[in-house]
Amino acid sequence: MVEKNKFFALIRQTCKSSLYRVCPPCLAALSRGLARFRSHTNRHLVIFVNTSHFLTLGVSLALVVAFFLSAVGGQPIPNKHDSHATGEIEELLPAVREIVGEIQPGDSLTSSFRTNGVEEEVQASVISAFDGVVNFREMKPNDRYTLTLDDDGSLLKCLYESGPLEVHAIERTPDGSLTAKKLDISLDCRTVKLRGKVESSLFAAFAAFKEDAKLTYSFADIFASKIDFNTEIRFGDTFELVFEKYYKNNQFVGYGKILVARYNSKEVGSLEGFYFDQGGEKSAYFDHRGNELGESFIRSPLPMARVSSGFSYNRRHPVLNIVRPHLGVDLAAPMGTPIMAPSDGRVNFAGWKGGYGKHIILEHQGGLKTYYGHLSKFAGNIKAGTRVQQKQIIGYVGSTGISTGPHLDYRMAKNGLFINPLNIKFHPRSQLAGTKLVLFHQEFKTLTQLASSLDDPKVIMVKNVVVTPGNPVTML
Repeated sequence: MVEKNKFFALIRQTCKSSLYRVCPPCLAALSRGLARFRSHTNRHLVIFVNTSHFLTLGVSLALVVAFFLSAVGGQPIPNKHDSHATGEIEELLPAVREIVGEIQPGDSLTSSFRTNGVEEEVQASVISAFDGVVNFREMKPNDRYTLTLDDDGSLLKCLYESGPLEVHAIERTPDGSLTAKKLDISLDCRTVKLRGKVESSLFAAFAAFKEDAKLTYSFADIFASKIDFNTEIRFGDTFELVFEKYYKNNQFVGYGKILVARYNSKEVGSLEGFYFDQGGEKSAYFDHRGNELGESFIRSPLPMARVSSGFSYNRRHPVLNIVRPHLGVDLAAPMGTPIMAPSDGRVNFAGWKGGYGKHIILEHQGGLKTYYGHLSKFAGNIKAGTRVQQKQIIGYVGSTGISTGPHLDYRMAKNGLFINPLNIKFHPRSQLAGTKLVLFHQEFKTLTQLASSLDDPKVIMVKNVVVTPGNPVTML
């Protein structure tokens, strides 16, 4: 038995010397196993040695040792106990540090960097690399940046996010210089169908679907020259639209185009609009005959408002308490609601005008003038002589002058004679013909089939869109 024990110890020592170069954890496990075998009774050990089990174990160990020695070419594998090997691995991995910051109200880029401990040399590197690529004068609160620095504190890369589609990056090139570019953004575009019924207002009907108010205003704007959603909406009117919603990493980032819009009005009848890109020209909405929905004048400069006072030659003034003509309409809306130019024209007057407060007068073709009273402020660059386009924002609802609350006093005159602006009928801005009409009919057929195939609003069509400088997306 003594001889056998010596033989057993020799096997352990041989395996230990071989496996030490390969895998210390394997050595530990093997040692514990052999120790357990040795601690058994002599009878068990004798049986084990005298049977083929020991031969099997020996052959297996030999194969394992041979395999590992072959795999590593006779070189030891680094492990956590080998401080020299660990040091070599660490030398291959450069130490980097990240600084993450967010622009707060009142911050400049420099002040934000300073707050987050960014060295002046790194600040200069970022500003220099982004010069001509990012305009930091237009940065907004909640803009985010991530700086990656090497072990010397030099800039390796920088990511600046000013919105889901506005992501710019700086990277260090192999020659050590820094380059900046706008990153491509991958989005999911989901085509959704929505149907509803009006019970009180269009805004309330859309709000029931928990969609952003921006979608409501955009839908109303499509039919702005056909129906006045302030005065001609009725209980039981129905609507339907097919539109795009963009998602980034499964988070909603904005609305794309409204492709199909329908409104069944008890007051003016059925209305429909189909999106058509004319290629090189401004896209627009057309009915099934190819007539553009937009007319030379939109019905109201405020698509969503309440008529608080109508056109009248005999109205008692709410403040002065005297009866006198009110040759316009008062549109009540929240303070600051944007006011649109109803048609192309030129600013005749922009300033203070007595009881009208802040006042704008626009001149249009055909001897028409429009008047806007009680504004809270004018839009930028609105002054006498400025040219404006239809639906351009010219000012904002207010309560300046003689006024009981925020509203717009909207008036229209033709050749000097005031007329009710809500009763005027205008001709379509354009009509498709020839090749464009043929292409539109093809698009009309496709959109009609799409609208009929989608359920409301559960089934959606999804496509991936990569936003690049050469392939931008337009959102509402």
